[in-house]
Amino acid sequence: MHDLIFVALVSLWCSVAVGLLGAWILWFLRRGSLVVMMMMLAVITVISIGFTFVVLAFLDLFTVRGMTAVLLACIPTAAVSVMLCLLLGRRILHGSRNLARATRTMGEDGRFAAPAQSGSAELAVLTQELAATSAALTASREQEQLLEASRRQLIAWVSHDLRTPLAGLRAMTEALQDGMARDQDRYLGLILQETQRLDHLVGDLFDLSRIQSNSLTLSLTPVSLADLISDAVTAIEPQARSRGVRLVPGGIEPVAVRVDIRQINRVLGNLLSNAVRHTHPGGAVTVCAHAAEGRAVLSISDACGGIPEADLHKVFEPGWRGTPSRPAGKDVGGGLGLAIVRGIIEAHHGGVAVRNVEGGCQFTTSLPLAGSGRA
Repeated sequence: MHDLIFVALVSLWCSVAVGLLGAWILWFLRRGSLVVMMMMLAVITVISIGFTFVVLAFLDLFTVRGMTAVLLACIPTAAVSVMLCLLLGRRILHGSRNLARATRTMGEDGRFAAPAQSGSAELAVLTQELAATSAALTASREQEQLLEASRRQLIAWVSHDLRTPLAGLRAMTEALQDGMARDQDRYLGLILQETQRLDHLVGDLFDLSRIQSNSLTLSLTPVSLADLISDAVTAIEPQARSRGVRLVPGGIEPVAVRVDIRQINRVLGNLLSNAVRHTHPGGAVTVCAHAAEGRAVLSISDACGGIPEADLHKVFEPGWRGTPSRPAGKDVGGGLGLAIVRGIIEAHHGGVAVRNVEGGCQFTTSLPLAGSGRA
């Protein structure tokens, strides 16, 4: 019994000694090929066995003849182990090269085509992760391109809107300066009107910049949505009357919300103003409000004739002006109103959408209720 324990201890000592040597060799080869390291691992294993039997024979715990037989048996064992490691390593190397080639392609054109043979399960997982990353990068790149196109279009539109009133202001100022203006009061009134238009456009640009940079500060107050709607309808009623448009309440429930009153008044003013402006004379703008699934839902429907389905997703983009059914008139502005509406509503953790209804379109916004704890 004691001899067996001694043999076990000797075997442990030999294995640890050879293992430390093998660890140093593998550390030295750490930047080399995985195939070489696998082959070296197989050789180290066989050496450990052979070294153990040599030590046992030296301690007279094993016969020389038996030791010779073991060493001779280790030679073909080592050869077979090295061959198997070589075959396995070649398979892994082939899979890694295919993966590297596919990854290089992703770096060139931004798209990742997974190789037909990815090798081991670990390489297969890595391939899946690269494919998912490539898809995310492609979507991000497409979104960036859309944003860049939208930014350029916005700059072009705003530049046009700034150039037009500035040119008018310059012409009227030069006429006043040269004494060519017979009706100076009329010219002064036009200058004031164009100045207010410029001020409104610059204000919209500033507000949109704050919204897009997430620096819009909200002062939240519990308030009845019905009261906000009533005030907004009262403010827009003269404009609706002058255009021959009727404002129709379609069912307004006394829903309480916790919002920034000034910002939500701006949302209501923009939506109602757009609806009245685009509704044909004799048409009606319908306003509804109710609670559904823990949220306050406001909908404003107009009679503009509808928006083409292909343009519905562009409605809330900065600079969107309109379609043949919703033409961009002289008083439309910079096309920033609906983009600001979406930014304000989303800052309140709400949502806004548009869809076509019979005879026109409907804008729907949702806001958390006052008691929902989300705002």
